[in-house]
Amino acid sequence: MRFWRKPGREAAEIAYRRVVEQARRAEFFTACGVPDTLDGRFELICLHAFLYLRRLKDEADTAALAQRFFDTMFADFDRSLREIGTGDLSVGRQVKRMAEAFYGRIRAYELGLAGDGAALATALARNLYATAPAGGDCVERMAAYLRREVERLAGEPGAALIAGTVAFGPP
Repeated sequence: MRFWRKPGREAAEIAYRRVVEQARRAEFFTACGVPDTLDGRFELICLHAFLYLRRLKDEADTAALAQRFFDTMFADFDRSLREIGTGDLSVGRQVKRMAEAFYGRIRAYELGLAGDGAALATALARNLYATAPAGGDCVERMAAYLRREVERLAGEPGAALIAGTVAFGPP
């Protein structure tokens, strides 16, 4: 690590890369029916960021790492908006909307996981499939995936997560 980098920044960047890699897996778009659009990709990043941050809360002294992860994610969103041609004056508003959306997803997924299967399915349908309704049993498969990943991540060593080496299972 370079001396001018903030401690934990590298771990946050590694974790964010892992989240994006998982969110870009083709199976989400082909087998699970998530729309392969900007919205669909944003939703999958939010879903996997939620999984990582939710699990990170179980470890001591991880608030700074969680904040660095969040900052890394939204710096990437900012960069992506600029790359697709969003005007400089609009980027700040768009990023603010994205942050509000992310916090809304966190609440919805937490409530969905705490409640019955219908609440989680409703949250996933409203978010992952907002722009293209899911066909078949896609929502149910994504709900099962989310529950499975919460359980699987609970068994992952905290030290690995703190180092940013979060690993996800197959969709």
